[in-house]
Parts: sequence; C-alpha cells; structure tokens
Amino acid sequence: MNQSNNNSRRDFLRQSAVLGAGAVLAGSSNLFAEKSSGYGNGPYPTEGMAGYAETSPLRLMKFQRRALGPKDVAIKIHYCGVCHSDIHTIHGDWGKIQYPQIVGHEIAGEVVAIGSSVSRFDVGSRVGVGTMVDSCRHCPECLRGAENYCENGNTQTYGSKDRDGSITQGGYSKFVVVAEDFVLSIPDSIDLAEAGPLLCAGITTYSPLRHWSVAPGKKVAIAGLGGLGHLAVQFATKMGADVTVVTTSPDKEKDARRFGAKDVLINKDGADFSMYKRVFDFVLDTIPYQHDLDRFIPLLKRDATLCRVGVGKLTTPNEYGQMTTVVSRTALAGSNTGGIRETQEMLDYCAKHKIMPDVEVIPIQQINHAYDRMVKGDVRYRFVIDLASLK
Repeated sequence: MNQSNNNSRRDFLRQSAVLGAGAVLAGSSNLFAEKSSGYGNGPYPTEGMAGYAETSPLRLMKFQRRALGPKDVAIKIHYCGVCHSDIHTIHGDWGKIQYPQIVGHEIAGEVVAIGSSVSRFDVGSRVGVGTMVDSCRHCPECLRGAENYCENGNTQTYGSKDRDGSITQGGYSKFVVVAEDFVLSIPDSIDLAEAGPLLCAGITTYSPLRHWSVAPGKKVAIAGLGGLGHLAVQFATKMGADVTVVTTSPDKEKDARRFGAKDVLINKDGADFSMYKRVFDFVLDTIPYQHDLDRFIPLLKRDATLCRVGVGKLTTPNEYGQMTTVVSRTALAGSNTGGIRETQEMLDYCAKHKIMPDVEVIPIQQINHAYDRMVKGDVRYRFVIDLASLK
C-alpha cells in the first residue's frame, strides 16, 4: 500500500477511534466524573489481549487496574504501538514470564482521572507511557534522571512486580493507572496514533545518538531499517549528521533516502564494504537478530563506537573477532531506552523537528496476524493498535 493510501486509511481509523473513544468515555462518565466527591478512584475493571502461553495466540482477558493513589494518573488508552519486545516476551525469548500477560509499552491516551496530589496533569491531558512505570527513585541513577538504569531495578510497564505485588499488565488494553512521575506529556502537534512508537523505538535510538554527541559534521551509519532504524535515521539527520543506512533489503533504499539518508549500503553476502573502512564516527546497530558484527566494527574511525540497541533471542548471541576492536581502538557498547526527563526531551524534539514514525494502524482483533507479519519482517515500520476497536 502506498503512502497516500496509508495516510487515508490512517485518517479514517483515527476518526473512527475518536468517535468510538468518545462513546466509551460518555458511557463511563459516572466512573470518572465523581473524583471531586471522592468516588470513581478504583480499582478499575478493564480488559485487554493477553498471552496465555508461549505458543498460543493472544486472547481477551478481563482484569482490574489498581485504585487511584494520591500521585497516580488514570489513563484511557487510545493507541498502543506493537514492539518486537512484546513478541519476545510472550514467546519466552527473554526468560520465563508469568501468564496470563498483557504486553505493550508504547501507550498513548488521555487522562480521565487524577489522584489528589497530582500536579503535572489534568483530566483531558494528552499523555503517554513508555517502557517503565516506576523505579526505586533514590539510587544514584534515579536521582540523575536515568530511571531506565535504576540500580535496584525499575518496574517495567509489563511483566514486573508492581507496588501492590501484582504483575504489571501493558498497553494492549483499554485503561491503565500509572504514577504521575512516569507519565509523559504528548505535544499537541503529535498525533496520538503516532506517539506510542516514540516512547520505545524513539527514545531507544534518540538516547545513544545524544550520548555519543551526534552533530553536524559527524558521519553516522544506521544498521537496520525497521521500527528503530527508520526513526534513528530521522533523528541523526535532524542532528546534522551525514547518515548512511546499512540494510539487507534493497527495496528499502527509497525509504532510507526519504528519511534523510545520504547513502545506502546493501548488506548481502559478498558485498564489498572496504571503501567505508574507518569512515564513521558512530554506528548505531538496530538489528534484532543474530548477525556478523565484524561487518560493521571495521567501518568505525579510530576511537569511535558501535552501539547496539537491537535485541533478539538471548540464546543467539552476536560475536566478533578478538582483533576487531583492538586494531583501531574502537568500542562496542549498548544502550537501554532513556529516563523520563530524556524521553520528554525526545518528544519535544520530535514535535519541533516533525519526526514521526511510519505506522500501520490496526484493530486489536488483528494482533495475532500482526505478530506473524512482524516475524516475517512484513511491516513498515510500526504497527499501532487502535484501542477503540476493543469493545
């Protein structure tokens, strides 16, 4: 489907979602309008699509969100992005999980109730929730605003033990309650249907580009042009870098240039990368499956870094030769999403520079088919669930 058809379809779905969400909220007015008189603060019955086993399809689950605490925000979820991490979690690729499990950590919606001490949001605020919903808040990492590196382990949006002892359930659902400090403000210029992927894929690529000081005059390679890579190209380009995309898909060359890449390398058997030896100041590797790092590390200048952010099955680790980094004093690193302050900075940067993901909006009833397509690489570039479709 071409871009114009995608846009027309997305506009239709958004209009339908607005009407559907309005009807749901109108039908729930008693639940959310009574906050001022001390009612409507939960616990909240809701439902979502859950995995019940590693190999079984997702299916509907009814459950409860916790009661609203003084610093909590209740959010009606309008959209949730579909991340490959969701599939890895449900399939047990990253370790055993407790089923049933609702995944989804690219949440965009609207505040429908607030706790008595909430100061940053009002009912009606456009908000998002990313990969985490709490942390210890007192370790050195949390105090510097890097909650994603919490030394005591942060509370993930799904699959973590929450403050009440329950297991957190994610955004493939109609409703969520989150501590105010872990809720993000979505700028008005960002469509809610496009906001969710920024909260994982976006911050996962923005953070290392900022950390390694990507700026005008730098030469940057982005390995992989998928959900993460297509945003990484846009970020690096807007930061002023000269961007080259490395991809195994020749049919993505046009997209890579549309996102801002100046050059495209097709990574296939026998491809000659020698002309790019020691060319790049930074390589961001977004590839989520096992691949040969010895193809990419020699492309770095002396003292430059290759940072990995694509994570696949833990049973298929990547390897590189013992001399690969030694001969030019290069570094191999990794990066893990971003803190709340940095994620808000990223959202504001996207609004200012008009950086948006390419999304395909789907009803939640198509989630199992979407998983099949993602495993085959058949998505450009992010599925987003329209939660108005969950009746």
